Amino acid sequence: MPMTLIYFLRDALREATSGGRKYHLWMGALTLVMLTGAYAYSIQFREGLGVTGMTDHVSWGLYISNFTFLVGVAAAAVMLVMPAYILHDVDFKRAVMLGEGVAVSAVVMCLCFVMADMGGPHRGWHLIPVIGYFNWPQSMLTWDVIVLNGYLALNLLIPFYILFSHYRNRDPNPTLYVPFVILSVFWAVSIHLVTAFLYAGLVARPFWNSALMGPRFLASAFAAGPALILLALAVIRSQTSFAIEDTTIRKLSLVITVAAQINLIMLGCEVFKEFYWPSEHSASAVYLFFGHHGHHALNPWIWTSIAMNVVATGIMTVHSARRCHHLLYPACVLLFTAIWIEKGMGLIVPGFIPSPLGELVEYMPTWIEVAVTLGIWATGLFVFTVLVRVALPIELGRLRAPGTNR
Repeated sequence: MPMTLIYFLRDALREATSGGRKYHLWMGALTLVMLTGAYAYSIQFREGLGVTGMTDHVSWGLYISNFTFLVGVAAAAVMLVMPAYILHDVDFKRAVMLGEGVAVSAVVMCLCFVMADMGGPHRGWHLIPVIGYFNWPQSMLTWDVIVLNGYLALNLLIPFYILFSHYRNRDPNPTLYVPFVILSVFWAVSIHLVTAFLYAGLVARPFWNSALMGPRFLASAFAAGPALILLALAVIRSQTSFAIEDTTIRKLSLVITVAAQINLIMLGCEVFKEFYWPSEHSASAVYLFFGHHGHHALNPWIWTSIAMNVVATGIMTVHSARRCHHLLYPACVLLFTAIWIEKGMGLIVPGFIPSPLGELVEYMPTWIEVAVTLGIWATGLFVFTVLVRVALPIELGRLRAPGTNR
């Protein structure tokens, strides 16, 4: 077993570092973006968070916006895991590993964004139980740390066991991994609910004090996450010999459609609550949608997001349009982008504007924040590409341990 593990790691490294021209160009481009982000982060590390657009009034910006969005993307892997392993839907079996890869990449990016927002990894010890100021179980933030790291561990261990079993040309033992799969389903829901409760529990931020925060987080996650997974499946389907059936695409697109429709309904409920009988607590919503006392920085963001959301959901609601890949894939891009805007400029930032004292201080990210953000996204794509590069030959039966029958 130890030698087989060494062979597995050796072969995985060889697969990750070998490939054609397109593969190396892709990985080289990601590396360049990562290095640019690292340079920008070095400036932030040296100068402090003052080089970002965040202030004492708006203390969460692009980093936490992306963190919030990516928690949902990570949770969305459950939409492949549950049908494949629990409901035994064979159409999802071949795609589930890719969904797990998206989850791992998303959680890695989440942790990177948290570290970037903290000001540096040297402050990470505060999040370590017993050693740091963990404040568990009182603080919702500590629950977020627990569920994120636990979810990352589950999404690393389950695929590793299955891939390692296939590498040894053996069938995985269901009793060893199915209980953890079931646990991961509940864990996936918990990571986004805990994040939603983190915001909803901040009494001084009335824009987030909504009972719909948790359900809406889940609805948007189960729309944006599977949309990204579907796009990844489309690319893998066109660039490799790994077969993704049309049935899988159709079922996943139906999941996206229903979640997107529910998300729009919940958005309508929130808008009704804020504007039918507006109060002082509606100031953030007024600022977000219509501007407030001459401040309009977020208006283009939210209206663009809503327009893209409506168009994408409309396309996917029409059955014939959803079955046409030339319309489905652009709709998924629109939906993914719309929810990314909604979770950032449409949710996190307006929660701070105006401040509890009524002060209006607008937020706009600096080039350093943008560069660090792009670098972290490139890191996530890099991780996902490596995971896919290793998993595909094993799943296709081309990569096996020495001495086993292929």
